[in-house]
Amino acid sequence: MTDDPFVVHRNLLFTVAYEMLGSAADAEDVLQETWLRWAGVDRSQVREPRAYLVRAVTRQSLNRLRTLSRSREDYVGEWLPEPLLTSPDVAEDHELAESVSIAMLTVLETLAPTERAVFVLREVFDMPYTEIARAVGKSAAAVRQIAKRSREHVAARRPRMQVSRSEQQAVVKRFLTALRTGRLQDLLDVMAPDVVMIADGGGIVSAALAPIHGADQVAPVLARAQRVVDALETTAVWLNGAPAGRIAFDGEPAAISIDVEDGRITRIYVVRNPNKLKRLDELAQLAR
Repeated sequence: MTDDPFVVHRNLLFTVAYEMLGSAADAEDVLQETWLRWAGVDRSQVREPRAYLVRAVTRQSLNRLRTLSRSREDYVGEWLPEPLLTSPDVAEDHELAESVSIAMLTVLETLAPTERAVFVLREVFDMPYTEIARAVGKSAAAVRQIAKRSREHVAARRPRMQVSRSEQQAVVKRFLTALRTGRLQDLLDVMAPDVVMIADGGGIVSAALAPIHGADQVAPVLARAQRVVDALETTAVWLNGAPAGRIAFDGEPAAISIDVEDGRITRIYVVRNPNKLKRLDELAQLAR
């Protein structure tokens, strides 16, 4: 039924779960579990279906996040969020675009599960403290303290400057061209001296196991990548609400997102784990 509250709010529920988990696959599992529970609920007893469903998704996401937190401790190399193909329209909602950015999701990964839930529900979806308290099983007073603590934690780690969409697109274009040609100086020119590159291969494909620091280290690695493959293809795409790149190394896909400051790249996120690239041909539907 198209007027079923679960169907009506599905994009919102997916967005909540994805921001809490950093994984579209896990978010879909959470939605499936929530739907099964919703199907057995007496709807006449639910006064506010949207709030009820957000609470249910939050609880399921918290359960899964606690399990994932343990498994991610054994993850091979660096863990990055699963990138989502998005339309340019997502960037029109600045707060939504920032909240689903690879940079923000990477920062959220450093929060404890409950802190992450509180931050997402309060800062992104502007839920009342009393409603968040019901979702996470804490008092409203405790939630206020958690919100303050998580806000300070994120503020200290998020990118320092926000750039315009046109500037981000211009830098992405320069970067992809330099990557495709493999010209070392062009790569150096588009990067800040203290750039950091983080790669996620998940132990399945080759990727740096630790962050690489400094343009003098990052640029040669990227230039070498162009020389050791028979074909390197680059495509400008929108990932997680921002201009980004889709790469193919001899047909093997990768997603590249960047942070930009003062016209140069300060951070590069490379996702090569094939398990995290299965949705790159499917437009994600996000909503607040």
